[in-house]
Amino acid sequence: MNIDCPIPLATEELVRLGHGSGGEMTQKLLREHVFPHLDNEWIRQGHDSATLPLGSERVVFTTDSFVVSPLFFPGGDIGKLAVCGTVNDLAMSGAMPLYLSCSLILEEGLPVKTLGRVMQSMAETAAEAGVKLVTGDTKVVERGRGDGLYINTAGIGALSHSLPVGPQQIQAGDLILLSGDIGRHGMAIMARREGLEFDSPLHSDCALLHGAIGALLDAGIAVHCLRDLTRGGLATALAELAEGAGKDFLVQEPEIPVSGPVQGACELLGLDPLYVANEGRFIAFVPAHQAQHALAVMAAIRVSSDSKVIGVVGDTPPGSEPGSQTGVRGRAVLKNTLGCERLLDRLPGEQLPRIC
Repeated sequence: MNIDCPIPLATEELVRLGHGSGGEMTQKLLREHVFPHLDNEWIRQGHDSATLPLGSERVVFTTDSFVVSPLFFPGGDIGKLAVCGTVNDLAMSGAMPLYLSCSLILEEGLPVKTLGRVMQSMAETAAEAGVKLVTGDTKVVERGRGDGLYINTAGIGALSHSLPVGPQQIQAGDLILLSGDIGRHGMAIMARREGLEFDSPLHSDCALLHGAIGALLDAGIAVHCLRDLTRGGLATALAELAEGAGKDFLVQEPEIPVSGPVQGACELLGLDPLYVANEGRFIAFVPAHQAQHALAVMAAIRVSSDSKVIGVVGDTPPGSEPGSQTGVRGRAVLKNTLGCERLLDRLPGEQLPRIC
């Protein structure tokens, strides 16, 4: 008896929702399917933006896309988020943001009043940042194909200092500074999306960070590395930077501030605040002898007024030196109040989709 039942020789791998996270699935997707085709010295910088030569000067260039749902949330909206996110990526290279582009993907049926609110928000946030929106593009897709509105922004910034800022500059003995409490953006989005109400309302921390970074540089702080804590939160940022620097980080959990409402919401939903996204927080790696000065500078800026030292950079693990073939990489280790330690790593998938 013959049965016509074709057996597939291979299963085609498809992009899934988790690939859009800040976790390991994203890194695998990029390593295997993107970087091999686009590899160059600028992409290999491994930072949120690329530092490029322009004649005798250096500029910083970045791009980002925003698909947050809902479009409006406590503390912000997709327009404010698009400007803040791109300005902050420029700031993480120590650049002064100058110009932004804005490309809109609009779904048929989007109320024009909604579009106007978003554009007004972008204009106000850009004015606050001191940047100009100078070019863009608009596309309209069929109803049901665009979830209202997506925004892509690109940004250009100028470097007025000679410090190389990036993961490769992190040094043993550096202290790790956190600019404030974590988890508010992701939990504000989740609460609004799921219709959850808490005794203390949750508001996003969406904010511009370039003022705090500029103040650190103007004060002569030898900033080695900066990273804003967006998708994947604090834990993912630490894991990525430890790997990129090839050094071990020891982070003290009791020093990481988490507000009561965020902690309560995370416990209710079974989420770890260390992995919840932020849109107005960053970590800075600075020499130990300059840490107290850096904290004083950050304390004078509203967005970083609650900064704390949360950890220290250790020595390079054996086998993680440049050129090593052992595969050993730097690690981020979290130590709790009982002295127990656990390894921080990227999430394998998506904890909170569509949060930026």
